[in-house]
Amino acid sequence: MSDHSTTQIPQESDQQTPQIKTPLLPTDDTHQTQNPNQEQGTHLDKTLQRLKLYLISLGFDQSSVLRFGISWVSFLVTAVAIPVVIVSLTANCSTCDLYQIKGFELVIVASQACLAAVSLLCLSHNLRKYGIRKFLFVDQYSGHAERFSKEYIQKISESMRLIVLWVLPCLFLKIAREFIRVMYMHQESWWKSFGILVALAFSWAYVNFIYLSSCLVFHLVCYLQIIHFDDYGRLLQTETDILVLIEEHARLRYDLSKISHRFRIFLLLVFAVVTSSQFAMLFEITEFGNKVTFINGGDFAVSSIAQVVGLILCLNAAAKISHRAQGVAALATRWHALASCGPDDTSNMRLSSIPMSNVSSESDLEAMNYISLPTNTQSNSYLSSYNRRHAFVMYLQNNPGGITLYGWTVDRSLINTIFFIELSLVLFVLGRTTVFTYERLP
Repeated sequence: MSDHSTTQIPQESDQQTPQIKTPLLPTDDTHQTQNPNQEQGTHLDKTLQRLKLYLISLGFDQSSVLRFGISWVSFLVTAVAIPVVIVSLTANCSTCDLYQIKGFELVIVASQACLAAVSLLCLSHNLRKYGIRKFLFVDQYSGHAERFSKEYIQKISESMRLIVLWVLPCLFLKIAREFIRVMYMHQESWWKSFGILVALAFSWAYVNFIYLSSCLVFHLVCYLQIIHFDDYGRLLQTETDILVLIEEHARLRYDLSKISHRFRIFLLLVFAVVTSSQFAMLFEITEFGNKVTFINGGDFAVSSIAQVVGLILCLNAAAKISHRAQGVAALATRWHALASCGPDDTSNMRLSSIPMSNVSSESDLEAMNYISLPTNTQSNSYLSSYNRRHAFVMYLQNNPGGITLYGWTVDRSLINTIFFIELSLVLFVLGRTTVFTYERLP
């Protein structure tokens, strides 16, 4: 790999200098041989390959015309045709008014199919365009794969476990609900009823695995970037060249902007579909004349849990990486304050014991052993160092970074705004439906 970086951190040994493009900190195990790094790289390759195979099994790989056709034909048959046909057939029984709400069932099928279609469109497009490595920002040519292989493997494994932890409980609830409903409204034979149960459970699992997997991929991308921001916080402890710090922060902001650009349509469509489907189902429930039970309304609860969980995973990951990016300015401000107070502090304050500073007690420039000291007085040297640090802090405060949606940063304030808007809409819908119900009473 070629080394064409303009700035590099000095290393203790020339043989162990990592060839990277960005001025990141050296790893703690620089004394090790290349075999452990090669083994970690191989393990990371295997982990990425397993993730890729999982995404291919769900139809996200649409790199060829054949795979594109198989993916969308499977989607139309499994996510649309099977549930619509079953709902239409089971609605022609004498007890359906008590145990099934046909319009309500169709709303659930439509919302789940829309979420799965949005997930397939957005994620397959990005995977086809960038590939699994560049899409997750673990490309071996960026110099990060060898340094952060352990952290990458851990985050990917945690995301795979999250899929199981969230989907399986909802799947068990779905199977239990369909089993109970079959007991009350079974068809001509128990075999037919069992076939309907299996078909509905398979269709539900298929669409929700697609939807939650796409949400967890976004969750994974954000959490992989948290690794880089944590490393940038460690970089502030040792690096004293302000230009190096600005260059590295600009690279991190650029990566976040690329993530925002790739996922903004997905996040907006998911939020719109989940919100509209929840309000449509709320209208159906509040205007339903009969009693709503787990048999006829349980599908609403199970589907709502899966939809809201996916939305929460996306918002939580986006808010966390946004606040981590914004927190860099606070760390740099603390570092600037400690370094500014150090030269004039008469106490025995040791900046090296503070996590965000490794400068000496006399002057910041003395720690910069690879940059020549100015020849003017100590006062001018201190003022020059102070001005550079102050400019760096102002730069961070005016360029916080984070996941954005057309200029809106996804953080806690935006999530609070969304919550109160949703609450207002829910109260409005409840108010309108209760008034309509009251007017129809004799």
